[in-house]
Amino acid sequence: MEKSQCSFNQLPFSSLFSTYIYDHTEIQEYFSANPFNDDEIRQRIEKIPTYSNRQSVVTALKVYHEQLGIADQQISQIAKFADPQTLVMVTGQQLGIYGGPLYTIYKTITTILLAAEWEKKLNRPVVPVFWLADEDHDFEEIASVGILGNEGKKSIKLEEQGSGISVSDEILTDAVSALNEVLKTDLHETDFSSDLWIELQSCYQSGRTHGSAFAKLMASWFSKHGILIAGSNHKELKSLLADTFKTSVEKADDIHDALELQSSNLEQNFHRQVVVGDTNIFLLSENGRSKFHRDGDNWIADGLTFTKEKLLSIIESTPEKISPNVFLRPVIQDVLLPTIGYVAGPGELAYFAQMKTYYKQFGMEMPIIFPRLSATLLETGIDRIIEKLPFDMCSYNQRIEKLEAQYIAMNSSTNVDALFGKWTSELKNISGDPILQIQQIDPTLKGMAEKTITGFDNELNKLKGRVIRSMKQQEETQLKRIARIKSQLFPDGMQERAINPIYFMNKYGLDIWDKVLSDFSEKSLDLTTHHVIKM
Repeated sequence: MEKSQCSFNQLPFSSLFSTYIYDHTEIQEYFSANPFNDDEIRQRIEKIPTYSNRQSVVTALKVYHEQLGIADQQISQIAKFADPQTLVMVTGQQLGIYGGPLYTIYKTITTILLAAEWEKKLNRPVVPVFWLADEDHDFEEIASVGILGNEGKKSIKLEEQGSGISVSDEILTDAVSALNEVLKTDLHETDFSSDLWIELQSCYQSGRTHGSAFAKLMASWFSKHGILIAGSNHKELKSLLADTFKTSVEKADDIHDALELQSSNLEQNFHRQVVVGDTNIFLLSENGRSKFHRDGDNWIADGLTFTKEKLLSIIESTPEKISPNVFLRPVIQDVLLPTIGYVAGPGELAYFAQMKTYYKQFGMEMPIIFPRLSATLLETGIDRIIEKLPFDMCSYNQRIEKLEAQYIAMNSSTNVDALFGKWTSELKNISGDPILQIQQIDPTLKGMAEKTITGFDNELNKLKGRVIRSMKQQEETQLKRIARIKSQLFPDGMQERAINPIYFMNKYGLDIWDKVLSDFSEKSLDLTTHHVIKM
């Protein structure tokens, strides 16, 4: 399926991410191991502690999956995890409707493939785990579906409002049916549409929670490949995290200082992804999820003030009332799971760069951070016309105006920039002496003379614009092709960040991700490049 590759340097990825991939020694001090060095990975694996609470996690996961409604699909995965020798490879994501952007799929595929690779290398079980970010409460972020249209991305919104509670607990309403009707019209019917809508509607039903719907969908797509679903928004699992939450309170100053120092050091050459706050926990109440802030020894959230002792008492008795922030969430994953590594997107990788010393505050080592698979899906219709143009796939990341100008310059016998540049330069050169003579005759006329020259310059710019428009009209067919290719490959930025998986499933079948996974499993998975996959 793969057609070509692009360097990350050619695409809109941060310098931190590119350095991590291509020059890891320059950033290795912020991470536990190089994900492309097997010896370092093995050394990090040797530091994974024996998990004394494994059976408690197994029991809690069974209940968790029963509540999510996916227990039958997860039996074999949980049984495998129960083996004391089993390690895990983890990824995770917000609960975007219908799976969210394509990168959710790519993260999952990467995790499955890495788990299989390291199970073979270590000769011990390795389970791929998808961690639901089931305590996030930003409903707006997950409530739309991006699809491709004739002019690029079209975003279709789920017309309902979040209530401020964790997104996983939000209840689906009849608005999901209205969303489906719009999507059915815009996606157009294919041979695969009927099966797709049956699958989506079996997962996303009015009255079901977003967490259950998302988990059922991911299980339907990937449980056959051994993925285990996990998350922390569950009383039985939270009961295993009380000590971690208490550490976050008891060592709040040290934790803040560790995060801030590493983040400040990182900023010397790169950037900090996440602002460091004075706490790393939220309070869950009937009013929703509220961030804790500190005022001296007091902890304040949802209009309530707690002494440190009172808060520790609440954590001890009811840890389900506490929720982790973006820094604490990876830590609690690794408290519950014997983690080899986490498969991260570029943004996640950047905030992990802030966290190495943070992990040590909990007596832990940060896992290995593996970059996820990065890819663009190239449809047949686009592949046919891209061959007729002089740009490689990566070039379409540029602004459309720049692409058009480059194409015209390549295909014109006249270099318009050079022509008008020379004309303007010559005009300025021959104007100096006349202006000087006019000034000698009457100094008050110098301004008018210079204004006249400026007017010549403005008129030349207008003429240049008309020449370029005329050339564009002559190349109209090819320029339309360029615009179409760009709108499909880079719709509102990277395709993988903008488009929902169901767009491609509707066109190419429900087994499309099985085929992509199979294709990459037949060769060594290269995570150091952006892949272009021909459909």
